[in-house]
Amino acid sequence: MKLGIIGLPNVGKSTLFNAITGAGAQSANYPFCTIDPNVGIVAVPDPRLDALAQMYNPQKYTPAVIEFVDIAGLVRGASKGEGLGNKFLSHIRDVDAVVHVVRCFDDGDIVHVDGNVNPARDIETINLELIFSDIETLERRIEKTKKAVKSDKSLTAALEAYEKVLALLSEGKTARSGEYTEDERSILDEVGLLTIKPVIYAANVSEDEAAGVSEDNAYYKEVVAAAAAEGAQVIPVSAGIESEIAELDAEEKAAFLADMGITESGLDKLIKAGYSLLGLISYLTGGPKEVRAWTIRAGTKAPQAAGKIHSDFERGFIRAEVIAFDDLITCGSLAAAKAKGLLRSEGKDYVMCDGDVVEFLFNV
Repeated sequence: MKLGIIGLPNVGKSTLFNAITGAGAQSANYPFCTIDPNVGIVAVPDPRLDALAQMYNPQKYTPAVIEFVDIAGLVRGASKGEGLGNKFLSHIRDVDAVVHVVRCFDDGDIVHVDGNVNPARDIETINLELIFSDIETLERRIEKTKKAVKSDKSLTAALEAYEKVLALLSEGKTARSGEYTEDERSILDEVGLLTIKPVIYAANVSEDEAAGVSEDNAYYKEVVAAAAAEGAQVIPVSAGIESEIAELDAEEKAAFLADMGITESGLDKLIKAGYSLLGLISYLTGGPKEVRAWTIRAGTKAPQAAGKIHSDFERGFIRAEVIAFDDLITCGSLAAAKAKGLLRSEGKDYVMCDGDVVEFLFNV
């Protein structure tokens, strides 16, 4: 999973990125500190994998990972080349989903690119630039398709889908706010629209609100209202607190969070939201050589899940030996679970479940 972190300059975007990835991206109090996208790979915390590691004491421990991309700050007019313009926009096309960081605190020492904090305006600024870019993309696509449809009527459905989204964008709405059939979605996925990408709004609050956003925080309420208009999720996070957490080891981090009254870090919140947003789950494999988590889309069948390990596993799939994680831990060992009849043999039509512990049998 690749998540792109976007936002106006100086909203805490790179600070948050540094904190959650430890990648050491440059961060400073001036616009365009980030020019080329910084990339950080983050392990997905999974207590289930930790439990398997205790059971098997493996030679190798391999968690699932998320790739975070810190994309340069966008300004008004980016779709026409202002600031970093099209370079910024092209980087967004490469991610699976967007984390839109919005500043929700006042601080006279941190300059806001537009002079003052205004989340509703900030969100609109970025969304409009992405909408303008998508309109330009669709207009070119529509012009080309209108010519082609004269000789190929099978393109009619594509033309209608393009025009449907263009009408939505022309009203100042994002493409993701629309409702589409499965066929329309398949057509639009090939276009590379920026505003159709799923989004999580990360409301960057002050350190004082890290444990809970005040009911008086009007800035946060603006973000919630904007997100609700397009069915998006909002996660309150304090980039300042995340920076402090990043300097601590696991034990110190747990103690710090407890002292602050924080139940989970911003990183944990983003990971959970990202998995939910993209419809992802994890299955597990375990043994003396390695315990590992594998990320797949919900609804994936066993052969395709096996293909995540190696294409030969999918091509020569015979069956999957599956046990639910909770059953395995309760029994204490795979042998004990098997003796109780809890290890199941599943065929090609089996739909994988989150937390399945699996061994695939194949023959090529």
